[in-house]
Amino acid sequence: MVLGATIYQLHVALSDVERSVYESLELRLARHPSETMRYMLMRAIAYCLSYEEGIAFSKAGLSSTDEPPISVLDPTGILRHFIDVGSPSAERLHKASKKADRVSLYSYGSLANLQKEAESKPIHRMAEIEIWQLDASLLDALEPHIERKTKLELVRNEGQLYITVNGQVHEAALNQFQFPLRG
Repeated sequence: MVLGATIYQLHVALSDVERSVYESLELRLARHPSETMRYMLMRAIAYCLSYEEGIAFSKAGLSSTDEPPISVLDPTGILRHFIDVGSPSAERLHKASKKADRVSLYSYGSLANLQKEAESKPIHRMAEIEIWQLDASLLDALEPHIERKTKLELVRNEGQLYITVNGQVHEAALNQFQFPLRG
């Protein structure tokens, strides 16, 4: 028997002070059986921190190697922003940068392998790719509090990310990098 995706509904009060974005979001995420909670939470956070008109989760889910987990399309359907999560290959970022005006990566792991690949493989418009890194310990702290229906408050201010769930505030730095990666 094949297991299906589990649907999570996240009600997010977003206050992105750095971008002056204040929204109440109703996110509906399908968590595939092979997807970790860390990855799903990072997808949700990436969506919130990239929120703008035309943003959407991938229709193909995680099974598509060509489609980003999150994208921003203009009203005519043209891909404007390719938003990836995790640890994509240099080749994937190269293709993404050719497809979209803007590419962002949200990661919670080491960027060492990506840096090594980027030194030996071409990445189109490499210096323009936005790389955001969040400590995985924040995602681990949130995981026990995430139920199929969960209310969150997400605040980004001065390079810090604050997420409140069930009255508990969890905090971590949200670091931004560009190629070449340092640190």
